Parts: sequence; structure tokens; C-alpha cells
Amino acid sequence: MINNFLNKIFLITLLALFSLPSSAEEIKDDSHQYNFYVGNFDFSDHKQKAILIGFQHQNEELERDFFLGKASPITGGFVTENSAAYIYTGVEWNYNIGNSMTFTPSFAPGLYSEGNGKDLGHVLEFKTEVQAAYNVSENTSLGISYNHISNASLGDKNPGANSYEFNFLKKF
Repeated sequence: MINNFLNKIFLITLLALFSLPSSAEEIKDDSHQYNFYVGNFDFSDHKQKAILIGFQHQNEELERDFFLGKASPITGGFVTENSAAYIYTGVEWNYNIGNSMTFTPSFAPGLYSEGNGKDLGHVLEFKTEVQAAYNVSENTSLGISYNHISNASLGDKNPGANSYEFNFLKKF
């Protein structure tokens, strides 16, 4: 179990390293936002809830205007204390609410491995999330988010999982 957990931590670390900027010039333009988060996976299922840690990258250089607002790609992943892991890529929309708040809905399909955690019914799962963040400074925010992960009835079962996280967001 510990070895499986360490393998998943290693996988998420690799994902994080590959999404880092490749040069100092990229770092200076503040276009890369990193979201480090911790929370409670599947808090509504008392038998399956677990602590999770995760990481997400957003590149504002790839931001595009759509009819729903400005959208940008995200890539991330998390692992739970029960060795469940989820890696995903998708899109988020950032809406400024005044000068100090940001509201961010997102959608991301991804791959899920249950480890010793909850069986969500399929390897392909979809994460919908909403996040509210307070901008502490120009490059740092603190937030809280809620998400639901579901396989959209692709599997034999679709129990879904509801989670909340506390977020530390930093632009580099």
C-alpha cells in the first residue's frame, strides 16, 4: 500500500515538473499559475472520505475569449491518503469579482485509479469544480473549492465523489 502511494506521489511530481516553465523569461511574465491544494475527498460518504493533496497548473498565455468568458487550459492531479489518484486536463474560466476576488468554474476529464480508496466505477472520470479565491497580492491568492467527480454512467456503477479543498494559488 505504501509503495503504491509513493508511486502515485511520484507520478504527480513528474506531472508538476513537466508543467513548470522552461526558462527564466517565462517565469517573469506571470503567465503560469500553480494551485497547490489540500482537502477532503468524498466528504459526503463517511465510509470512503479521505484526505487529498493536489497540484494544478494553468497557463494564461493560452487563455482565449469564448462566449462564456476567458478560458484557459488546466492540468493537474491529486492523490488521497488511501492511494486513490486522479490526473486530469481541462479548461477553467476566471471571473474577477471586484479587485480582490476571483470566481473560477472548471471542467476536466481525467484518469482515476482507486488504489485502496473508493471505486468510482470507471477509469475515465469527469471533474466539475467551482472555486472562490481572495487575491492576497498581485501574484498570490487563497481560495476554497468544491468539486464533483463522476463517470457520467460510463461504468457499471457511478457513485461519484464530492470533495472540497483549500487552495494556495501562485503566479510565476
